[in-house]
Amino acid sequence: MKYSHLWLGLFLLFYNALKGQESHAPYFGNGLFNLVGKDSSYTMKVGARMQILATNTWNSENNNLTDPRQNFLVRRARLKFDGFAYSPKLKYKIELGLSNRDLSGATQFTGNAPRYVLDAVVQWNFYKNFELWFGQTKLPGNIERVISSGNLLQVDRSLLNARFTIDRDMGFQLRHKFNFGNKFLVREIFALSQGEGRNITTENLGGLQYTTRLELLPFGEFLANGDYKASDLKREQTPKLMIAATYDSNQNAVKTRSNQGTYLFNDIGFFETNINTVFIDAMFKYKGFSFMGEYANRVANDPIAKNSDGSETGQVVQVGNGLNLQIGYLFDSNWELSGRFTRIDLDKEITGLNNQKQYTLGLSKYIVGHKLKVQTDLSYLSEITSTDVLTYRLQLEVHF
Repeated sequence: MKYSHLWLGLFLLFYNALKGQESHAPYFGNGLFNLVGKDSSYTMKVGARMQILATNTWNSENNNLTDPRQNFLVRRARLKFDGFAYSPKLKYKIELGLSNRDLSGATQFTGNAPRYVLDAVVQWNFYKNFELWFGQTKLPGNIERVISSGNLLQVDRSLLNARFTIDRDMGFQLRHKFNFGNKFLVREIFALSQGEGRNITTENLGGLQYTTRLELLPFGEFLANGDYKASDLKREQTPKLMIAATYDSNQNAVKTRSNQGTYLFNDIGFFETNINTVFIDAMFKYKGFSFMGEYANRVANDPIAKNSDGSETGQVVQVGNGLNLQIGYLFDSNWELSGRFTRIDLDKEITGLNNQKQYTLGLSKYIVGHKLKVQTDLSYLSEITSTDVLTYRLQLEVHF
């Protein structure tokens, strides 16, 4: 009964909205329903999405594969709300995660509560091409992370994202864009955030996190925001390219992966160190062909956590490098074949973790674009002095 009021409130919201909107329901993939205030002072589009995943995993022992381990999972189940309030220049977005994977990660620093809220952000276009964002949302980090999990080329994101992403945080973002000539587009983003991840309820434990991203689009904008979607579903008729770089500095960070990972506890509370992360990435699309490349590097002033007397706690910052390259080709039948190579090179002397290489071959069928699709992929993970792993995944995406 602890969260029954939440489900009751959501049910009443859907019931009341649907009651008056049945004859004006949007097309599939454009939200469950759209609300517009009587005086047009606000709008709200309500959407829902789910990913259902099946996974088989084999380990390699003495050049033989072990019996497979199966896992069936509701990978993601989410509700989305967006629109404007009072003026089209004041937009908002709310996204709630309802699957166990979405809710996991509760700690004393999140009030020991499920982490329902993914995004809760207001976006104010206060002057020409300037926007100010305030709330919790994705930081302007690596392109693969900023792309929605519903718009990916393969079943899920790469090992680079798992190791290096700066994901979501609470704070401010200032965004601006301008053109050189007729086509060349430049976008700048600066973010100031708390530096400890999403849904934190306690006061800031360390310092603040500063993130700057610069995006260059020499051939102009992609169709339908395609620079933030992994497949060339719009089949760009002229080459489109985005090259971008992000620099993130988390001052006096208290987690093993900047604002992600586990806390660096010590005998007097927390070990603090400055953690800096660099991302360089690119997106290219042309006539059904797509390419995405990412490089990540993380360093720390002192990556080994220590107690007040200088003794090591056993916890370390995950410093090192990562490279992720992926390509895809979309056939006229809306089948897409894709490939991905990922390499993770963490500092073994500090982290104790082996370098990893992963090769992934994927196949996707887009029934209604990214809104209704079936994706499958096969990955081979090679790790020095460790057991190799073969993984097969099959996923259905339904996005209303």
